[in-house]
Amino acid sequence: MIVERRVELRFGAESREAGTHTNLSAVRRDGPCLWVAGDETATIERLTATTDARGRVTGYGGQRSVALADLVPLPAGPGEEADIEGLACAGGWLWAVGSHSLKRKKIKPGHSPAKARRRLASIVREDNRFILVRLPLAAGADGLPEVVREDGGRTAAVLGGRGDSITDLLGDDPHLAPFLSIPSKDNGIDIEGVAAHGDRLYIGLRGPVLRGWAVLLEIRPESHLDDPSRLRLAPVGDGGEPYRTHLLDLGGLGIRDLCPHGDDLLVLTGPSMDLDGPVRVVRWPEAAKADAACVVPADGLEPLGDLPHGEGTDHAEGIGVLDDPAGGGIRLLVVYDSPAPGRLTSGGGVLADIVTLGGRPAAPAATPG
Repeated sequence: MIVERRVELRFGAESREAGTHTNLSAVRRDGPCLWVAGDETATIERLTATTDARGRVTGYGGQRSVALADLVPLPAGPGEEADIEGLACAGGWLWAVGSHSLKRKKIKPGHSPAKARRRLASIVREDNRFILVRLPLAAGADGLPEVVREDGGRTAAVLGGRGDSITDLLGDDPHLAPFLSIPSKDNGIDIEGVAAHGDRLYIGLRGPVLRGWAVLLEIRPESHLDDPSRLRLAPVGDGGEPYRTHLLDLGGLGIRDLCPHGDDLLVLTGPSMDLDGPVRVVRWPEAAKADAACVVPADGLEPLGDLPHGEGTDHAEGIGVLDDPAGGGIRLLVVYDSPAPGRLTSGGGVLADIVTLGGRPAAPAATPG
């Protein structure tokens, strides 16, 4: 994998004060714009490309912020973060998913041994994390995409907050139910990544990792017949189940983001626990054609390359396809949580990587299981 160059993402003063630029967790390209989110707020940001005389993108700025609470009811109200960990953009919709995770309190410098023990014994649930949001996109007066509450018969809608969240549906799951009460950084449930393809959403789990196998959920959200501001899950497959689980052998790594590329899924992988690396991108060929729950061995996945990471810094959290270069391969934009000091610009922006992934012959298809 080749880091081709870096581009600056520029944010307004309010977002910089909230730390959005140093807590980026998701990115998706939409024409000349990027949709990005940080995991410390309940907002989504739109950035617009700036180009040089040759038309090459030199950065993204002109930030416009979208507050989720202005569009859908949030379970804990507008003041609590939503921990957005994935964005998807398809069919005129923008999707955002929270981590659906519990968190264990951290030990901080200066804490006494007694206080450190109390904090490690404290597990917190923040209800805004347990949402999936679908937002209509429409062309603004400037021709750029913007989020709206309603567009014709399309309405902003949410899943979660009424005993109907994604994790609520997993209460009887033989693989995942035992992890529902475990905090994310302890290999508990932790959603990181969403990809849209047709009427399907693919939800990536950073954790749990099950004996080295990562878990990916497949769902079909649709508008609730009784309340257009709510979502429900339509059956997946002929058995009427509200979701499918796919198991991927990622060599002990979890899923950190997902990105569609045709019928393939690009998977950003990384540690499920509080570790720095390794971090790599793999391809699940023809994932969208799978019509049953799949068990995908390592030789059914195509490694595309490793991404750089630091020690306590530069955690790759989001990938978005920019284009397919003329010479072959795929060009991705990569955004990082906890960026190293060298990524922070004098103007208050942060540098993202543009990387080129090489192409390989198609890997073997997944096997149902």
